[in-house]
Amino acid sequence: MYKILKTDGRAKRAEFNTVHGTVQTPLFMNVGTVAAIKGAVSTDDLKEIGTQVELSNTYHLHVRTGDETIKKLGGLHKFMKWDRPILTDSGGFQVFSLASMRKITEEGVRFNSHIDGHKIFMGPEESMQIQSNLGSTIAMAFDECPPSKADRKYVQNSVDRTYRWLLRCVAKMKELNSLEDTVNPKQLLFGINQGAVYDDIRIENAKMISELDLPGYSLGGLAVGESEEEMYHILDVTVPFLPKDKPTYLMGVGTPRNILEAVDRGVDFFDCVYPSRNGRHGHVYTHHGKLNLFNSKYELDHKPIEEGCGCPACKGGYSRAYIRHLLKAKEMLGLRFCVLHNLYYYNHLMTEIRDAIDAGNYSEFKRQTLDALNEENQ
Repeated sequence: MYKILKTDGRAKRAEFNTVHGTVQTPLFMNVGTVAAIKGAVSTDDLKEIGTQVELSNTYHLHVRTGDETIKKLGGLHKFMKWDRPILTDSGGFQVFSLASMRKITEEGVRFNSHIDGHKIFMGPEESMQIQSNLGSTIAMAFDECPPSKADRKYVQNSVDRTYRWLLRCVAKMKELNSLEDTVNPKQLLFGINQGAVYDDIRIENAKMISELDLPGYSLGGLAVGESEEEMYHILDVTVPFLPKDKPTYLMGVGTPRNILEAVDRGVDFFDCVYPSRNGRHGHVYTHHGKLNLFNSKYELDHKPIEEGCGCPACKGGYSRAYIRHLLKAKEMLGLRFCVLHNLYYYNHLMTEIRDAIDAGNYSEFKRQTLDALNEENQ
């Protein structure tokens, strides 16, 4: 299922075989929260820009349109016309960040929808049922994401409960995958390591979830308020206690710099809203840092966003000046070009990372790339 092809220090180069195809890691998952990338990006576009895995969200699809409706339509792959792997986030992070008046118990979480305020209950079984209805390739375990600076006692209690929830997720997925009407009977479950910034809690939890021999493991609760140095430290101390022969996924991270550092610490799955969110605000990534196309200095700039880029905007010959005009005129085409460019940049960066690991020169590639990115925010 997961085969390491090459290592370079702690960096891993692997392939991951799923029922919806084989992907090459390290990889970046393009975030389509409600089964679409914000910015008028179709699944055909995603293929053109090199997307391997699309990520959608359990909570958002449950409260809007509904997972049962999507199941009746054949599951998420058919619904959004995407035949490559899909990972669904469990909804846990959204329950704790978006929902109001939530109440956490051993059974799960009661809360009000952020859409219309109606009461919802979600626990491990409900999250697994929703993700089974969606039929994603990879489902994430239902967890609580405690604040990174939360009190130690709170974090310990939260992590202990999340582990008990994981055991229930494992049992429920096994049951759902055995049913005749299951959309994807080969759905995979990834466990989530939590523990805020407490080394010992993180390590102990990593040891416990590793014993469950799941198809993959993720690190949650990072990039949520702690410093980058604290995040890298947690990766340094925790990743060695997760199975090396399974994919390691750093949830919700991050910037190109974060990805380069995390790959060097053994992480090989990433997702983040940055490329699409920043693109919608006219901020575009290049190998020499980030550009703000609203800046007046691009008003007469005939160059593409980045010379040599293969995204539809750059390859199509559209200039910075024209895209700036579209953005200022509030034309959707401007947002679309910027989002496509940023997603292409991220996907292409992962290709460059894989090539560097294959060649055995990842450390030098990382150094040169980080040096170039220091020209950021032009």
